[in-house]
This record gives sequence, C-alpha cells and structure tokens, in this order.
Amino acid sequence: MKMKSILLFLMVSIAAFSQKIDEKIQSKKLNEERTFSVIMPASYESSPEKKYPVLVLLDGEYLADPFSGILKYGNYWDDLPEMIIVAVNQNYGEARFNDSNYGEDGLPKDSGAKFFEFIGFELLPYLQQKYRTLPFRIIAGHDTTAGFLNFYIYKDDPIFNAFISLSPEMAPLMADRIADRLSKIQKPIFYYQATSKADLEEIQENTKKLDDFVKEIKNPNVTYRYDVFQNTSHYSLVAEAIPSAFYFIFNGYQPISKLEFNEKILKLESGYAQYLIDKYDYIEKKIGLKIQPRYTDFKAIEAAIIKNKAYSDLEILGAYADKQYPKTMLGTYHRGLYFEKIGQFKRAAKEYQNAYTKTEIGDLTKAYILDRAEALKGKKEEPKVEETQTDAPAEPVPTEEPKKD
Repeated sequence: MKMKSILLFLMVSIAAFSQKIDEKIQSKKLNEERTFSVIMPASYESSPEKKYPVLVLLDGEYLADPFSGILKYGNYWDDLPEMIIVAVNQNYGEARFNDSNYGEDGLPKDSGAKFFEFIGFELLPYLQQKYRTLPFRIIAGHDTTAGFLNFYIYKDDPIFNAFISLSPEMAPLMADRIADRLSKIQKPIFYYQATSKADLEEIQENTKKLDDFVKEIKNPNVTYRYDVFQNTSHYSLVAEAIPSAFYFIFNGYQPISKLEFNEKILKLESGYAQYLIDKYDYIEKKIGLKIQPRYTDFKAIEAAIIKNKAYSDLEILGAYADKQYPKTMLGTYHRGLYFEKIGQFKRAAKEYQNAYTKTEIGDLTKAYILDRAEALKGKKEEPKVEETQTDAPAEPVPTEEPKKD
C-alpha cells in the first residue's frame, strides 16, 4: 500500500509539470460553449517537426492527472511515446450523463447524439488544425463515459484506433454490437476493457459477456485485452488499469529488454536482424509511429548474432543501420565485424578504417574503431568455414541506462 501511495504521488507530481492549455469551442452541434484542456508533450516546443498521437479523455477532470502521470513516467524510460492529451470537461456529474444519453434502442439519443457528433465533427478537426497530431487516436473513459465511447466502434471506419473502456456501463445490446463490429473491422483496432471482482455486478456481467464474444473472433485487425482486477473497487481499478492499457496498446514500442532478449531473440533459429526490422515496421504500421530504431536495440541484436554465431546477419544489420543512421559508423562497423568473425581480417580492417571517417555513435568511437583495426594487423587469414564451425566468444548483452538530464 505504501508503494502504491508513492507511485500515485509520483504520477501527480510529474503531471503537475505538464504544459496544460485551457481551450474552448463554441459548438454548433451542442449549441453551447464546451471547455477542454490540452496537455502538451514535453518535447512539443523543442521538436517543431514532430507529430504526436492523440489521447481523448472523457471525464477529463479526474482522469487527466493519472493518465498524464503514467504516460510521462513511461516516456521517461522510453517505454511509452509522448502524446497530446485532450481532457474533455464534463463537470463531474450531470453533463457526463447528458453527454452519454442513449435511447431504448441502445443508440445515442438527443444530447448524447449531439455530443457524439461534437467529438467527431468539431473537437477532432479543431485539434488536427491547431496542433501537430498523428492520425493515431485513443479514446478513454470510466463507467458511464466508458460505455459511451463504444458508440464510436459502431461505425464502419472508426475515428479512433484504440479504445480504453474502464468499468463500462453499457447500453442495451452493446456487447453484441461491439463484438459484431470487431469481427468485421477492416483497420487495426486496439480494444481494452477492465473491471474488478468488487465492481458492480451488471458491469462484471456485461464485460464478461463481451469477453466471451470477442474470444471467438478471428479478425487479425483486432488486438484485444480484458483485465479483471482482484483487489480493487469500481473506482480504484482505474489506477491499475491505466498502465495496463497503455502497455497493452504500445506493446513492442519499448526498447529490447533483457527478458525479450533472453526469451525471444536468443531462442530464434535465424532472422535476428529481421527481428529488429520487423519490430520497427510494426511500430510504424500498427501504432502509426515512425521512430528511429534505438542504438541499444542494434547492439542487442548484434550480441544475439555473435552469441548464436549467425554472422551473415551482421551484413543485413549493417545495411539496415546504413538506412537508419546513414552518417554514422554503425553500418560500416557491422560489416567490419562480419568479416572479422569469418576470418577475413584484411577486409575487416578496411571496413573499420572506412568507419573511422564517419560520425561516432553510442560507444562506437574513432579510438575504439582504430583499436579494432590495429588488433587485426598481422593476423593470419582464415579459410572460409561454415558459420556453425566458427569459434567466437559470446559478447555481453548491452544494458539499458537511465536517461540523463
């Protein structure tokens, strides 16, 4: 309990340093002025070319701080990307029920239908025009608003890419309709829902019903997770569900960890360099983020190649490094390492010398490259042998270092 309190204090403290902009729109759909807050990423001003995913928070008054805190904590360790957070103010009470209004047919009605259109036709276009946004959008809500956000998945082409539904109060036929849409959806969708053992009985029943439906869906476009927390209430589950939802949606975004290295990469029979290429292709195609592959990930793959003596993969890794870090010595270094490991020392030395003329990166310095080349002088060329017969010592897995201010 003490650790949870410390974590909560950390989240709130981190969130307190966010750049928060109070905004308002004179809505034609609602025929009134609606207010919301925009929490900017820390790098927004210093990276004028960068664009960001958008997280729309219903019940923004009380969800903004915990969502912002977890997001900033994850981004500090490079586990989660930065996002533009849009916290929609719903006055803690009556407004949220009016905004979420639906009829007996289980579809948005009157004020609920107007609010539904406000989000899609006014709020999102306003954000897209004023801020540097990516087309990857997440929507999140709690109980009443968690049920409401599901209406956006009823559309053939949902305007959101990911849904975070925390202890949702569902409209009639909602579980059936969500399952039907997920079975037919033609774009990648992330769907997360959570409840708890101490939650309202109706919520537990409806989320379990939806879970049973979704388990039968074989649509590759749908990435789904359902959490049932054991020791939380209807309200406290939010604190546990937020990080679970974020790490579910952005699974694979994180740098290669020792666990991933040992449990996944080292156990591959081949394709170590391709693993790295596929990792960043997934991030771009499924999550919508185009990021430069991390240097530490190149070093992790290099270590796996050396340990498993799959030296030909060093050439593939070098070619990929040339594309991602074209002005640095990384790609040339990998080619030099390839020739060194197969006993072609003259060619290895030449590659290292070529690397010397390029920009340093990480722990690859000019001094290190020269030392590597010098160590090869006078070594007897070895005949070309099968890679499985090459006797080379395993190199240690690179460790991740905390960011420095």
